[in-house]
Amino acid sequence: MASLREYFESDFGYGFRFHIKMPFRDGFIEGMIIYDFASWSAFLALYVPDDDKDIEFFLDLIAAIEYGRTKVNLDGKVSLPLAKEFPGQLQVENKTDFELLAQYFGDTEWMSTKHIPASKRVFIYSETDLPVDEIAVLKRSAKERGLEAQFRSDRFAQERSRHEPPLAFISHDSRDKDIARRIAVKLQELRCTVWYDEFSLKVGDNLRDSIEKGLKECRKCVLVLSPSFISNKGWTRTEFDSIFTRQILEEEKLALPVWYQVGKKDVYDYSPSLSNVYGLNWEQLGEEQVCRKLHSAVMNQ
Repeated sequence: MASLREYFESDFGYGFRFHIKMPFRDGFIEGMIIYDFASWSAFLALYVPDDDKDIEFFLDLIAAIEYGRTKVNLDGKVSLPLAKEFPGQLQVENKTDFELLAQYFGDTEWMSTKHIPASKRVFIYSETDLPVDEIAVLKRSAKERGLEAQFRSDRFAQERSRHEPPLAFISHDSRDKDIARRIAVKLQELRCTVWYDEFSLKVGDNLRDSIEKGLKECRKCVLVLSPSFISNKGWTRTEFDSIFTRQILEEEKLALPVWYQVGKKDVYDYSPSLSNVYGLNWEQLGEEQVCRKLHSAVMNQ
């Protein structure tokens, strides 16, 4: 099941997402400013971790949002839309202020993020699940301030995930978390739902049941093959055995290996049958190419 965090990171894939940190109380709130050149509007999405916030916290958060006045800090990351979502070209200006310029193919005009008006739309992704009546209070408070707020909590993620079974299971060693997470986020951005432990597991979940359910439901299993994965005799071996058994029962090729700092002999020593499966070399192809090829393999089954 996809998590709220996963949806926050992959929603609005059609837009240009500037990742920010908004000062609030004694810290910061993680968020994104999304620029949509097609509808010519910009809006805000915020992510609130932890499940212990009360309605007053969110009312204060809404009160802190003043379009054109609230100071935000760029988080050093900009997520671009897929080529099919934006058929054009881009330029980045970072002289005095950060600015992204875009031009649709066949159009003579360059458009700037500086000129896109704010829609006053605010999406709040919250690990705290507020009661329905308190969400109504929050939305009314936002309207009084000229904002249109949508509150998305775990209830939203659970209901949405019921209709989105995972297409790809990400099997990896915890020491390769950085690569596995980048694959998971990128596939989700490409509209390919994934089972990934950081996104799909919640406190109190039965680890074995959740993993087995993901392995049974997924269309393909991405194996991040690394020295750490190969030396792991615990969960990664169990996951590999499960997907290998499924391959035999269903007579389908389910494993999609990603090679990271391993060679043919390493893979052969781990599993002779797996060494005969074409793998994607992370160092040679790079993140973008690996994820696009994985997406193609999953979606074009």
